[in-house]
Amino acid sequence: MNLKIIYQDENLLVLEKPAGMIVFPEGKIKEKTLVDFLLERYPELKKVGEAPRYGVVHRLDKETSGILLVAKNEKALKFFQRQFKERKVIKKYLALLHGRLKENFGRIETLIGRSPKNGQKQKVYLPFEPKAKGKRKAITEYRVLERFQNYTLCEVMPKTGRKHQIRVHFSYLGHPIVGDKIYSFKNQKSKLKRHFLHAFYLKIKMPEGREREFQSELPKDLKEFLEKLR
Repeated sequence: MNLKIIYQDENLLVLEKPAGMIVFPEGKIKEKTLVDFLLERYPELKKVGEAPRYGVVHRLDKETSGILLVAKNEKALKFFQRQFKERKVIKKYLALLHGRLKENFGRIETLIGRSPKNGQKQKVYLPFEPKAKGKRKAITEYRVLERFQNYTLCEVMPKTGRKHQIRVHFSYLGHPIVGDKIYSFKNQKSKLKRHFLHAFYLKIKMPEGREREFQSELPKDLKEFLEKLR
């Protein structure tokens, strides 16, 4: 597979993850993952981190496309992961939501944890709920870029990195991401084959001390879907 490389140096590989691909294998997954393709091209990554991640600094959901960071050595991996842990990385996504959001800006702050009814899903918990104990804080900020008759295009800035965070938070607001097969409501069908969520911007400090910004264009399928709405 021909992976698109945005940037690389001796410490870091920045690539565009395509939609529909799992980043690294977990559980009973048998399909080929992004890490499998990376190891074919960069076998030295087997010395970075632990299986099955091998140098992957952070993750994106299977159907989410966009910027993904892979460290090329152990020292760089710890350096970049520390920034994610300390919430120093600026990440921005483009998300198309069902319905029309009223506010131009917003901040969603809840607890998030696994759903007791469905192990594949995450769920919002409020602090006073009996089952909220041990659930993790999740913060998502957003601003509206464009409104359509039945949709809203947003720039989304997650301040924490919980599993499915953006998808769970907008579903909680009553405005799930278009094409989301897990968190959309029954009456919200879409012709999109995957959910409309793209990691288009990332800013992070490099080992030499300066900050770098990376950007990724909206993929063809999402761009065409937007054009039809316009």
